[in-house]
Amino acid sequence: MQSSEDEVSFGQPAGRESDPGDTEPGDDRTLTFDPGFALATRGLSKRFRNGQLAVDSLDLAVPAGSVYGFLGPNGSGKTTTIRMLLGLIQPTAGSHQVLGFPMPEGQISALARVGSLVEGPGFYPHLSGRGNLARLDAADRTASRATAAARIDQALDRVGLLAAADKKYRAYSLGMKQRLAIATSLLRPRELVVLDEPTNGLDPQGTREVRSLIRKIAADGATVFVSSHLLAEVEQVCTHVGVMRSGRLVFSGPLGQLRGSGTSRVMVRTSQPDLAAKVLNDLGLAGIRQDGQEVTADLGTLQPEFICERLVYAGVPVAGLETPRRSLEDEFVELTGEGFDVEQ
Repeated sequence: MQSSEDEVSFGQPAGRESDPGDTEPGDDRTLTFDPGFALATRGLSKRFRNGQLAVDSLDLAVPAGSVYGFLGPNGSGKTTTIRMLLGLIQPTAGSHQVLGFPMPEGQISALARVGSLVEGPGFYPHLSGRGNLARLDAADRTASRATAAARIDQALDRVGLLAAADKKYRAYSLGMKQRLAIATSLLRPRELVVLDEPTNGLDPQGTREVRSLIRKIAADGATVFVSSHLLAEVEQVCTHVGVMRSGRLVFSGPLGQLRGSGTSRVMVRTSQPDLAAKVLNDLGLAGIRQDGQEVTADLGTLQPEFICERLVYAGVPVAGLETPRRSLEDEFVELTGEGFDVEQ
C-alpha cells in the first residue's frame, strides 16, 4: 500500500533496509510476550524525514477478545500507528508484537492471522462484489485456491452481501461498499481484525450496518481494533479505548474506566444563581460556572446531600440538584483539548 504521507512503505519488513537518517535510539525496555494481548507496543515512535514526530513513545496493550476503540482527533497519529503495527511503514524507534509474534521478524506468521482495512482497498467498478473479492484472494499467495469459492461466499455472507454478490460494485450503496471492504479482511479465519475509520463517509444506515458487523466479528471470537473519531460509535461497540493526542497515548483502558476518569460535577437549578454560586464558593468548590439558572461546580470530596443542605440553609431556593454523568465527549475534551464528532 502506498502511503500519501512523507514516508517509505514496506510491504515485507523482513530484510528491509532503514532509511538513512530515519532512525533514533531504540527503547531499551524489553517487550515480553503476554498471551492476554493481541497487540502490544513498547516505546513505538515514528519521525518522518521532515522532522515531524507523528507517534511518540507509544506503549499500547490491546486485550485479546476486546473491541478496542483507537481514538483521537485527525492528525493525532492513529493511522501512522496502524501502519507501523501492520508493517506498512518502519518505526523510528521502539518494538511491537502482533498476536504474540515480534515484528518485523514474525510478520509472515502474524499477518496471516490478521485482517485489515486501512483507507479502503481499490475495487473495480465493473466487477461484481464476488469478482472483486476473487481478484484480491488470488493475490494472496498463502490462500488455498481449492477453497477460494467457498471462502469468498462465506465472507460475503458474514457481511450480509451474499444476495448482492453478483451485482456490479458501481451499483453498491456506500454501506454496501464499506461492508465489501470489510469482507476483504474476512476471506480467511482471523484472530485480529484492524479497521481504520470503517464508518467514514457513511450515512446513518450504513453506519448501523458496519456497527452490527463489528459486533458479529467480535462475537465470533476475533479481537477488533477500530480507529475512529465518532464517539457515538465507540460507546455502542467498544469494550476498551485508547486516546491519542499529538502522537502520544493519553489514556488506555476499559470504556467504563474512561467515563470515571474525570472530575465529578454538581449542578444546581435555582432562581438565585448568584447566591448559589457564592455558597458553592464558600464551600471551597472549584470550577464554578453559571448558565442562566443553572450553576455547576466540581464536586470534590463533598457529598451532594451536604451541599443541598448548605444551600437551603443559606436561603437558596433549590429547584433541583444533581450530579450529572459526564459524557464521553467531556472526557475526550479534557484529555485532548479538542472536540470530537459525536454524530455521523
